[in-house]
Amino acid sequence: MSDTIQDRVIAIIAEQAVLEPGDVNLDQTLEDLGIDSLGLVESIFAIEEAFDISVPFNANDPKDSEFDISSVASIIRAVEGLVADQAA
Repeated sequence: MSDTIQDRVIAIIAEQAVLEPGDVNLDQTLEDLGIDSLGLVESIFAIEEAFDISVPFNANDPKDSEFDISSVASIIRAVEGLVADQAA
C-alpha cells in the first residue's frame, strides 16, 4: 500500500471509480470520476477503515457535511485533518 495519505486516498477513490491511481487528478470531483452516491458511501467506509478514523459525513445530504467532498484534493485535506486530530 502507498505510504502517504494522499496516495492511499487516491488509491481508494481510483478503486471505487475502476481507474488506475494515475488517472485520478486532484482537481477532479467524484462525479467527474463516475462515482455515484453509493460509491461515495463505499469510499467513505474504505477511508475510515484504512485510516482508523470516523468521518463526519451526512450521506443523505453531503453538502451539509463537515467532510468536504467537492474534489479529490479536498477529500485528501479532510482526511489529513482527521488523521492529525486523532494523533493529537
